[in-house]
Amino acid sequence: MPPRFVWRGVSDKNREGKRNARERIAAEREREKARERRRRTLIVGATVACVLALAAVIGVIAANTGEDKPDTSGPVAAPTGASGQDSLVIPVGQDTAKSTLTVWEDFRCPACKNFEDQYRSTIHELTEAGQLRVEYRLATLIDKNMGGSGSLRAANAAACSQDAGKFTAYHDVLFENQPEETDDAFAENSKLIELAGKVDGLVTPTFEKCVNDGTHNSWVAKSNEAFEAANLGGTPTVLLNGKKVYGDPQNPLTPQKLKQMVEDAAKA
Repeated sequence: MPPRFVWRGVSDKNREGKRNARERIAAEREREKARERRRRTLIVGATVACVLALAAVIGVIAANTGEDKPDTSGPVAAPTGASGQDSLVIPVGQDTAKSTLTVWEDFRCPACKNFEDQYRSTIHELTEAGQLRVEYRLATLIDKNMGGSGSLRAANAAACSQDAGKFTAYHDVLFENQPEETDDAFAENSKLIELAGKVDGLVTPTFEKCVNDGTHNSWVAKSNEAFEAANLGGTPTVLLNGKKVYGDPQNPLTPQKLKQMVEDAAKA
């Protein structure tokens, strides 16, 4: 009997096709695994970068917000000439003036700067004429809201300038050179002393020691406690003879209106 011939061409092709398919699937799986490894590497790298960036930002914020908090636990030392309850008022002007303007301010407060820029010359004119007495009261609202210690340190430096008899000039310099609200530049005593150089005769060893030692820190803290206890809401709070006169959009104050009210009181 002749040998039987079996045709295997189609079967061989099928096997070859299946083998190729398996190889393609395996290769695709390897490529997918490689892509997954690269993806995980990128994620880890990005996460590390984010963590490092966040740490850097936190470091910058900490450095910029005066994390070295001033000590306010010491004895309360009121500045020279302070008056009022608990000696928390820095008075400017003559005691015989018929009108008293009470101004609660924070040296970091942008709205306080706006008030000072708008009313500074009018207030100086009225105090120098003996018609107005100003009672400055200091708060540290921005330190609480934004973090940092610039409000407190600037207020302490202002109290030191009061000891030197130069409060008004230094008060004006601080507002004229106020940094951005988010920039706690006043937390640096060196900056406060540098600005004091704009006031003739203010920078002395005594003034510098007062600023660097935080001589009036506890007094500033007590002043801010009085501000919070009064529930005044915000700074600046401005009262003329005990009545709020600033910040009412229905009855806005102007420098000319303030001047007229003070002059009318002086004539009465």
